[in-house]
Amino acid sequence: MSGGAVAGLIASGAFAVLVLFACYVLFKLGKIFDEAAARVRQTGVVIDEGTARVRQAGATVDEVNVALAHVNKELERIDAITANVQTVTTNVSSLTSIFAATLGGPVVRVAAFSYGVRQAVAKRTKADVTARVSAQMKAEKAQRRSARRSPEATAVGADGRGGGR
Repeated sequence: MSGGAVAGLIASGAFAVLVLFACYVLFKLGKIFDEAAARVRQTGVVIDEGTARVRQAGATVDEVNVALAHVNKELERIDAITANVQTVTTNVSSLTSIFAATLGGPVVRVAAFSYGVRQAVAKRTKADVTARVSAQMKAEKAQRRSARRSPEATAVGADGRGGGR
């Protein structure tokens, strides 16, 4: 074989190795592209899920806005009620002041007078009862003394108490 033929064989062998190396690189590159395509599909699914969640969040935000509108309406009603309660409180306070100024002094005087009368009546009743009890005790004591002095005086009287009364 001539030198040109050997050089052609070496060149064809090197070309075959180069083609095999290129096939290997293309095979690996194909796997990389397949993996990239799978990742893109997964990303698309995740993006779709994210979009759905964003739509759901948007719906939730809309519902919250509606609820806040209702709350604001109720707060306006409560503000009106609070203002009315404040007005009523002011009116009651004024009415109480007028009542105290108009009737407070005379009512206090009448109450004090009636308290004094009740106390006087109670003291008088107590004094009467005390005097009666004291007189009765003195009479019973005198009766016992006289009963000790004379045995004949112990006879039971008409009222059943011993001695006469």
